[in-house]
Amino acid sequence: MAQKSIDMHLAKQIQQLKNEQVPIKEIVRRTGISRKTVKKYLRLMQQLPQQPDSEKSIAVTDIELADIIYKKDNTPPPGKRKLDILEHFEYAKKELHHAGVNKQNLWLEYMQQYPDGYKYSQYCYLFKKHLKDTDPAFHWEYTPGEFIQVDFAGEKISYVNKQTGELVWCQVFVAVLPYSGLIFCKAVPSQKTADFANCINELLKYTGGVSKTILCDNLKTAVTKADRYEPQFTELCYQLGEHYTSTFSATRPAKPTDKGMVEKAVNIVYSKIYALLRKEHPGSLEELNIFMRKLLNQLNQYPYKESPDGRMGIFEREELPTLASLPDTPYQIIKSKQVTVQRNYFIQLPDNRHYYSVPYEYVGHKVWVNFNQRTVEVYHKYKRIAFHVRSSTEPRYNCIKEHMPANHQYMKESAGWDTEYLLRLAGWVGPYTRQVADRIIHSSFYPQQNFKACNAMIMLQKKYSKERLEMACKQAGHIARPTLRFISTILSKGMEQQTCLFDEMGKIPSHENIRGASQYK
Repeated sequence: MAQKSIDMHLAKQIQQLKNEQVPIKEIVRRTGISRKTVKKYLRLMQQLPQQPDSEKSIAVTDIELADIIYKKDNTPPPGKRKLDILEHFEYAKKELHHAGVNKQNLWLEYMQQYPDGYKYSQYCYLFKKHLKDTDPAFHWEYTPGEFIQVDFAGEKISYVNKQTGELVWCQVFVAVLPYSGLIFCKAVPSQKTADFANCINELLKYTGGVSKTILCDNLKTAVTKADRYEPQFTELCYQLGEHYTSTFSATRPAKPTDKGMVEKAVNIVYSKIYALLRKEHPGSLEELNIFMRKLLNQLNQYPYKESPDGRMGIFEREELPTLASLPDTPYQIIKSKQVTVQRNYFIQLPDNRHYYSVPYEYVGHKVWVNFNQRTVEVYHKYKRIAFHVRSSTEPRYNCIKEHMPANHQYMKESAGWDTEYLLRLAGWVGPYTRQVADRIIHSSFYPQQNFKACNAMIMLQKKYSKERLEMACKQAGHIARPTLRFISTILSKGMEQQTCLFDEMGKIPSHENIRGASQYK
């Protein structure tokens, strides 16, 4: 066994006592070092330069003294088995990062290479000590409101379905603000997009503000491509960042220490919430979250050891004022899809198979559609060209009049005509125009077939003016069945300026060709 080394000040003390002519027996008593060791160090220190009698101390550094004492130390080096396992640990430390590799796999490889090596329990003990010695921890100094760390717990939690009695397992979302240590957790059905967005909404509602950055793991909902320097995030993260005026950041692949605070928070949730819920039997996800929120509030209010403040107290006093304010409404998932505008200038959404119009000029173009439960936005080359408001009672085809060409607008309007609308339109021109319009509409058994002729008669005002149209209709006032062509002829020939044919009926003069009443006796 290697001999235990002594401090250099003891070695100097031994030499000092020797210079003062103190016997070795007294040196042993004063220093507490064995006689054999004292003699050994005195023999080695004879190599030191001789000091003048006037000097009582040794003018040599601790490093120089240690080099003289230990360079000829015949202590045997560590055994070959120890050297072999240390060499193996350097290899095993790198292999641990590969998926599925654990200590048992590495120990089996070690035993194949060194059959006389350490057994599994001692192997794990030495490996743990080696990792601790070779991977020192870094101390983080956190800034209030700088970022929030989020993650999903590895262990699931469950509730009992009241109707079926089935045990339903849920994922647990955990977040922590590193500066104050404030913890948040919520049970959700899965780690899918909708549940992840809901967790972020509830987290920021709980904190009452937004940090500069949200640090997450490389889960598929948030990161499409993990990278040490430039990870690629999903569209959901970009939309969340834009809505809450924040940014998302991801840890390095296979580096859980980058989010050490939330890793520790997960263990706290296990012991302070999971453990206390083991005797509860919630019957729904909502009931489970009610139990969890109650325990979470108690956890955040509980004071730190040797401190009157808890997580919530430090957060409200020092961290909450540094957070950015929340928007008026929580984030709603916006789905995106590239589609082609159909010939009827409509695009179709994949969620409910409904159609929404865009300006007819974009027929055949590829456009991006951003939609959620409330709105539909259509973009072409980053410019918004259409916007629709959605509702639960909307029709299958949703069209905006301005998106249609002029002839289609006319067809749309004509399809919505009725007698009341046309008479009201004619009444704005004048009473005679309304009277003629009424006679044109009811000039046949089926009034709808006369709507176009009536509307065309009313539209003559754009060509000739309201006054002339009203005077022309006055000319036709005594005609039982006036027509569009009749009114148009009056206006084209300027006949509306003439005296009305039926205003003054003159008497027929008497002459010999007129038969009288006597002819009919």
